[in-house]
Amino acid sequence: MLRAPSAAIQSPRRAPVEYVEIYEENFAFVWRNLRRLGVPEGAMDDAAQDVFVVVHRRLADFEGRSSLRTWLFGIVLRVARDHRRSAARFAATAEAAAERQALAPTPAELVADKQALEILERILDGLDDEKRAVFVQVELEQMSVSDVAAAQGLNVNTAHARLRAAREEFARAVVRLRARDVDIRRKLG
Repeated sequence: MLRAPSAAIQSPRRAPVEYVEIYEENFAFVWRNLRRLGVPEGAMDDAAQDVFVVVHRRLADFEGRSSLRTWLFGIVLRVARDHRRSAARFAATAEAAAERQALAPTPAELVADKQALEILERILDGLDDEKRAVFVQVELEQMSVSDVAAAQGLNVNTAHARLRAAREEFARAVVRLRARDVDIRRKLG
């Protein structure tokens, strides 16, 4: 369990060692979940920076009552909500962010990955915020329902009910998309 950086040496130019480790180990987790929670691509850099500014500012307050990832997801959830609201208020359109992959995929893989992500995002966009947050944490981040409930300040039964409802909506959306694809293939074939 990570402890607050009370013993860390801090200077105006260097961050505490614990913060650097948290940043390096969790940047991809933060980035993925900001995107999955609906932050427009054009706002991803700012949203990720906002998350880590909060982490840096509040790290000494982290008491370890939950896992670090649960605490981080709570911050990600609030920052994502703020960025989505801001984007909606100002009707900002997002441009595609650069692919962040270590290996260079083929053009066909890029197209397939992009289409799959667009479908996932479209389905997630169809869920309300409460169901979406529980679904993303449990199904995509593999967090336990009890950790999700703690992160969101929910009763465990409420978290289970939201997850069940989100799974049902997700499954119905997949069935609709498959049926649409079959219709398109028939028309083209």
